[in-house]
Amino acid sequence: MVQDVLMKVFAKIEMFRGDSALSSWIYRITFNTAMSRLRRGRLTRAVETTELPIGSPATDDGPGAIDPADWSRMADEELLRQQMRERLVEAVGDLPPIYREPVILRDFKGLSTEEASSRLRVKDQTLKSRLHRGRMLLRERLSDFAGGLSMHPAQAF
Repeated sequence: MVQDVLMKVFAKIEMFRGDSALSSWIYRITFNTAMSRLRRGRLTRAVETTELPIGSPATDDGPGAIDPADWSRMADEELLRQQMRERLVEAVGDLPPIYREPVILRDFKGLSTEEASSRLRVKDQTLKSRLHRGRMLLRERLSDFAGGLSMHPAQAF
């Protein structure tokens, strides 16, 4: 992944506008590359594991015995995710419009700071300030989800 990021930086350095620190720009490229790789990896792993029979022996290029149980979709976890989604929609809706709009444009629609600030007709710094305040209000309102979604507390060993 590091090589992918360095190649992207090298290939697109002329697109760097200097609106922010170079390290911030590289961080964003790294984040996007990692997320893309994770999304692609999930699809690849799903295809790879469906072709192997359950309980197949370990090989050099494949997993060991495949556990047929999928623990990633526990019913209580789905319930908590649904509750969190509902609370998030409610919390965003309760934000004052001056903070709600920047949060929606940046965090939900994925617009850049420049795109969001031009759409709202405010300076970049004004947008960043409102975005920060909106996120802080959301953090307060969703604080009961701060520990994560799990109803299964970690066991101390």
